[in-house]
Amino acid sequence: MSTVPGVVIDHVPASTGVYIGSPGLAVLPDGTYVASHDEFGPKSTEHTRAVSHVFHSRDKGKSWEKVARIDGAFWSNLFVHKKALYLLGTDRHHGNIVLHKSTDSGVSWSSVVLRSEGEYHCAPVPIVEHKGRLWRAFEWRNPPQAWGINYRAGVLSVPVNADLMDPKNWSATNFLPSERTWNGGDMGAWLEGNVVVAPDGSLVDILRVQTKSPDEKAAWVRISPDGKTASFDPTTGFFPFPGGAKKFAIRWDAKSKRYWSLASIVDEKYRAPDPGKIRNTLALTCSANLRDWEVRSVILSHPDTVHHGFQYVECLFDGDDIIAACRTAYDDEHGGAHNNHDANYLTFHRIAGFRQKLDL
Repeated sequence: MSTVPGVVIDHVPASTGVYIGSPGLAVLPDGTYVASHDEFGPKSTEHTRAVSHVFHSRDKGKSWEKVARIDGAFWSNLFVHKKALYLLGTDRHHGNIVLHKSTDSGVSWSSVVLRSEGEYHCAPVPIVEHKGRLWRAFEWRNPPQAWGINYRAGVLSVPVNADLMDPKNWSATNFLPSERTWNGGDMGAWLEGNVVVAPDGSLVDILRVQTKSPDEKAAWVRISPDGKTASFDPTTGFFPFPGGAKKFAIRWDAKSKRYWSLASIVDEKYRAPDPGKIRNTLALTCSANLRDWEVRSVILSHPDTVHHGFQYVECLFDGDDIIAACRTAYDDEHGGAHNNHDANYLTFHRIAGFRQKLDL
């Protein structure tokens, strides 16, 4: 494991048939770092009742210990609200929306089902506080067939002062279907949306776009001020986004006045069709207006695109640094990862002085 970049939080050999997914990351009020991941793969329980694991670091990410296992948690993100720790996602692959809560730093958890219709999809994407509410993106698979093509984009929200564990306090937008004719006919799916406050103060859901073309893009879905309506204009709603064919997380930094993301970009020398399958380069990207993005620094890279991947990164600002948890496919003493998608590691990374990369 000494060759694996970053600090290893968890490792599961590919031979187990269980892979590491959905990195989560939070910082508790006392400074403890908390990370999480779920299990997927042929020997996992992802399609019945998924399993997630929770880890602590009390030395700023230098070492980690496992503190909890959560049954019924998949595709989930960690966040802290009013001194409590939460984990929000689904209970299984295409499942119900479930919220888990811990008041003892993630050691023990209580759970509640927020939406029981099933067939929901998401990723460990950020929770955003805006105009007195918390906002989080989901997709709803309707009809419940195939992967991606029937994903409808929407957003859930709840008042910041409400009891988050009461499903009655949560509301949702409509869930928008996509069309295969969009983006010049190169529209496989949209998924894993990020709720972001746009420069004009409006709320948008920025989604990953699955394409055949090497040109990676994201989709811009507008959310009405009352949180009830999601809308999309296919003639203007697609825009270039480095790493847009894979899951990404977008966060706004008021100090630099930039949006930042850690994304699995496709370096020019690896450029090819089906960019969603190329995950060997992780880059720090930023934008001043949420539409025009540029790569500021390559953080992780490996020349092999088949068995190495740095993906699904969750990141947070920590003073002058960015801290991140990464789903990593890499070499180990058991023959390495099954492929670049089926990760065998959860790793921790720190990008020191990230704002200096702007050269402002």
